[in-house]
Amino acid sequence: MLAYALSAWTDEASGRRLRWALPLGWAAHALALLLDIAGLGSPLAGARFGFAPALSMTCWLVLSVYLVESRFLPLPGVRRVLAVLAALACALAWGFPGESRPLAASPWAPLHWVLGLASYGLFGVAVLHAAMWNRAERQLRDKKVAAVSGAATTGMPLLRLERLTFQFVAAGVTVLSLAILLGWWFTPHWRWDHKTLLSVLGWLVLTGLLTGRQVLGWRGRRATRWLYFGAALLLLAYAGSRFVLEVLLQRPLAG
Repeated sequence: MLAYALSAWTDEASGRRLRWALPLGWAAHALALLLDIAGLGSPLAGARFGFAPALSMTCWLVLSVYLVESRFLPLPGVRRVLAVLAALACALAWGFPGESRPLAASPWAPLHWVLGLASYGLFGVAVLHAAMWNRAERQLRDKKVAAVSGAATTGMPLLRLERLTFQFVAAGVTVLSLAILLGWWFTPHWRWDHKTLLSVLGWLVLTGLLTGRQVLGWRGRRATRWLYFGAALLLLAYAGSRFVLEVLLQRPLAG
């Protein structure tokens, strides 16, 4: 968290000497996730799950994509936001580590969980690009801002931001579809609980976004609103439901 804090409070223009802070925080974050979620060194065999570790893993995945993408594309203003979010996620996971799951319902269950977390990360990256896309559009609508800097403030053209947003959405829908199908396949008694219902609703919204984009040419605010709504449903599906169970109701994890 210290490395993330240094990266967050260092100005991008003047803090070239501290560029190592964010990669160092990313590496330490990865090690913490491996030790905590994988249960390495724990007397109980199995993985540890909960709403905070899920959010921490999501932030780490988004940061991983940023560290790669920022080497090829200018992404000003993003580093500080991601560093703050990652530090908060680490602190949250430290305070709410979840519960150990020594036994899985199926040998395929770990793959189902990995695919679910991967889809979280992909949609997180899509939301990040959509936010930059919206900001660029607002700047272009404002004649005063456009006259001074145009879309250059975002560092990326609108069309590229739009294309990257939908590419990450498509990848996330693909991974989420595999996770849902795998969960349905290995679960002996399929239950339409809140987690399943919200996950399927999120999948429908995001699939509808891709369909609207392909058939009706959706773009701009309509497209990003569908993305935000679908991502919010998925966030509520696992992290939100686990927060209620772990923190508010203090019940053991059921799946």
